[in-house]
Amino acid sequence: MNLKEKLEIVVEACEDRKAENCVVLNMQHVTPVTDYFVICHGNNERQVQAIARSVKESLEEKGHEIKRIEGFEQARWILIDIGDIICHIFHKDERTYYNLERLWGDASEVSIGDNS
Repeated sequence: MNLKEKLEIVVEACEDRKAENCVVLNMQHVTPVTDYFVICHGNNERQVQAIARSVKESLEEKGHEIKRIEGFEQARWILIDIGDIICHIFHKDERTYYNLERLWGDASEVSIGDNS
């Protein structure tokens, strides 16, 4: 499975749990840490956790390894490290505060699936 297909799985899993404003940033020319960021948010802690569970289960179902998940218990900013993709799932208040899209403004936005 190629990287684009993996991105589609992550975005679809987020959207299946009604994640809002799902954005994919191409980080390949911005940082050596990862190739892509997927950024989205939920409106409350329960929804944020449901989005994270959906991403984890969808990837594992397709045989992909999750390297690390951080912030699940607090559910204010959950980071899922998939290696070449890092998925940031925010509570809506934290997304506004941290504004990763502006922080990483040099990264280009990528259109994947329904999030375009």
